[in-house]
Amino acid sequence: MTAAINRTPLASDDDWWRSAVVYQVYVRSFADANGDGVGDLQGIRERLPYLRELGVDALWLTPFFTSPQIDGGYDVADYRDVDPMFGTLADFDAMITDAHALGLRIIVDLVPNHTSSAHPWFRAALAARPGSAERERYLFADGKGEQGELPPNDWESIFGGPAWTRVADGQWYLHLFDPAQPDLNWRHPEVRAEFEDVLRFWLDRGVDGFRIDVAHGMIKAEGLPDVGFNSMTTGRRQSELLGKGRLPYFDQDEVHDIYRAWRPILDSYPGGRMAVAEAWAETPQRLARYIGPDELHQAFSFDFLDATWSADSFRKVIDTALAESTIVGAPTTWVLSNHDRQRHVTRYGDGEVGLRRARAAALLMLALPGCAYLYQGEELGLPEVLDLPDELRQDPAFLRTGESRDGCRVPIPWSGELAPYGFSPEGCELSWLPAPATWRALSVAAQTGVPGSTLELYRAALRIRHEHPALAGTAGAVTWLEAGPGVLAFRRSAGDTVLTCAVNVSGAEVVIDGYGRPIVASAELTEQGGGHLLPVDAAAWFERR
Repeated sequence: MTAAINRTPLASDDDWWRSAVVYQVYVRSFADANGDGVGDLQGIRERLPYLRELGVDALWLTPFFTSPQIDGGYDVADYRDVDPMFGTLADFDAMITDAHALGLRIIVDLVPNHTSSAHPWFRAALAARPGSAERERYLFADGKGEQGELPPNDWESIFGGPAWTRVADGQWYLHLFDPAQPDLNWRHPEVRAEFEDVLRFWLDRGVDGFRIDVAHGMIKAEGLPDVGFNSMTTGRRQSELLGKGRLPYFDQDEVHDIYRAWRPILDSYPGGRMAVAEAWAETPQRLARYIGPDELHQAFSFDFLDATWSADSFRKVIDTALAESTIVGAPTTWVLSNHDRQRHVTRYGDGEVGLRRARAAALLMLALPGCAYLYQGEELGLPEVLDLPDELRQDPAFLRTGESRDGCRVPIPWSGELAPYGFSPEGCELSWLPAPATWRALSVAAQTGVPGSTLELYRAALRIRHEHPALAGTAGAVTWLEAGPGVLAFRRSAGDTVLTCAVNVSGAEVVIDGYGRPIVASAELTEQGGGHLLPVDAAAWFERR
């Protein structure tokens, strides 16, 4: 059994988010308590002791609000209620009460760029006439061409295809994602007031923070100007500019006015309520603008998601993120996987190679200063499920582009020899997506207490991260070390105590010497001379006091 982690009581640490480890719960795929094959809030509540023992500080829950579920709940029809698929508000209240009692905080996913087409506001807009007050809450526009038969501009949906859909009276409405997700008009005071009230609704229920979906997207350039190209005209998708260039519908300066209005609301509640932006910007300086004492607390650093398995790539990602952190005086936020990207076991090569590298990458990330976000199942070493039948896929992007995020959303395995591996109650075989037969060996039960398992590696690393003076809190800046070609090594220190993280991406075994005794490693180390032999695609933490 892993030793218990010492925790600071919730009410006494307003800066908890600066060094927290946050576990992303994809709600429909975490744990199913009622046997319908879909994860729910009661399932999360029952598994809270597992998450406490794992050693995380907070849970980020993907949207559980009332929704037609066209885009996995990111199409919200009622921001103040729980979808019956996931339970009730009473279930949420019971879950958050239990989480707080265990020292776990709760972050909820807020979706402010767009609503569901089933939202009462949008239904009223469709029933109203062009130019009506109801339509002003969204982005309706007249089309181009003699009869308005062409879209108002060349904007493209992130999910592929045009970002405009025409309604019966001839006008068009904007949806940067699925047609079932109409974009809101954030220059409308009623929209701003509504979401400020939504924030207070969930803060009053005790939530500790918000993950802001598409935080860069709420304001569109005046006049809705063309981008100048799209996949129909050049074969190049506009989404390729995300994080690399400017688009008239993303990262507009006026978006920061929204967060300057939100920050006082967060600050008016006790206990360090926070918000983290899912934001893409063309430069580190522009991304840094989302963070600060008058705006949001964090913005995700997504560069790890695109890093290749090389010392140079990882070093560049880390140096860039730490430089951004210095710009804003706020901690870096690290991510290896999430619900929108292929799991990093598969990105790093899949199979045994991918798993070895994923385990090493976890130690690399968890040794860095700042906040780390884990995606459910990565502590089990889950790979992407690449062979889901097309007819079972539910990602709306799949029908438009052939690309699917369903493979990283398969329900995680808890126990047993047969699918769905304890995801649903005993005797229930329902699961909204099927888990592969190979996952029986990756379940929580199969790995618990097994030396060298990925689960026990995460438990050990998280315990050390919380308790080691060189890693705990915000202590210990990164100092790079010269460790030979293909070896990434840095140290963090607190007083006379030094922790060194070494990662071998060289393609051959290397001897690590002079860093002290190993305290955790992603692969077995052997002594050689006065040092230790670090295997290929492995990482280890060494301590010297």
